[in-house]
Amino acid sequence: MSTDLLAEGFETHRPHLRSVAYRVLGSASDADDAVQDAWVRAHAAGADGVDNLGGWLTTIVARVALNLLRSRATRRETDWDAEWSGHLPDPVLAADGPEQRAVRSDELGEALLVVLDALTPAERVAFVLHDQFAVPFEDVAPIVDKSVAATRQLASRARRKVRDATPVQDDVARRREVVAAYLVASQAGDFDALLALLDPEVVVRIDYGPGGAARLVRGARGVAEQARLHFGTAASSRLALVDGSPGLVTVLDDGTVFSVLAFTVRDGRVAGIDILSDRERLAAHDGTLPDD
Repeated sequence: MSTDLLAEGFETHRPHLRSVAYRVLGSASDADDAVQDAWVRAHAAGADGVDNLGGWLTTIVARVALNLLRSRATRRETDWDAEWSGHLPDPVLAADGPEQRAVRSDELGEALLVVLDALTPAERVAFVLHDQFAVPFEDVAPIVDKSVAATRQLASRARRKVRDATPVQDDVARRREVVAAYLVASQAGDFDALLALLDPEVVVRIDYGPGGAARLVRGARGVAEQARLHFGTAASSRLALVDGSPGLVTVLDDGTVFSVLAFTVRDGRVAGIDILSDRERLAAHDGTLPDD
């Protein structure tokens, strides 16, 4: 296969390759790097004799992504969950208007990324490739360097972990009501109203990016005290769709996205909040959300 034909084929498959890399890595920038690395490797190897170009390229990008997962430095503090690395995935954002509420099914899957972070690298690759992209176990096994039987077990274990860790939530309409009430209480500086919206066992995870330590806060009062520190920025917050679910985005006057809050709502109360305040990653969303 000529270089031009390989390049043309790679560009045809690029959206799929990026989607695979993003689901494995949970980072848009890392996914872009993985796809670029895959192109370099594919170009160097050549595709002579390759019958299934898409499958071959998927294998390459999956190997690259697996290596990136294994080489990531894990940042931990003593009060972190053992299952959380301190890194939240890049969010998919949209304004919370009627037309945006009919989000695509692939965007809804982005909420799985936090759960997937609890898996080992091999489990994550096996689960993503087989369960989310229907790659046969016979093709996944060489990527994770396991037998087909062992790869099936990896995916089964990952599937069980995902099922056990995925929170049961209220319906979307109820989630929107609770998140809206949270915003009203924050903007009014009403500590008691905010406290009443929180589940007693609520957990908040905050990712400030490489420049700041991640935080994990447990319990309604501790979370409310943490939220009180940000009452001043609540005036700049608005309802938005975060990974296809009602959430909040703080947008400064110049269009800068300051923070993104993804909510877990159960039995009419906030059971969890994931807060991303990593300016380097949020910069990609600056100016993308329309004014209210």
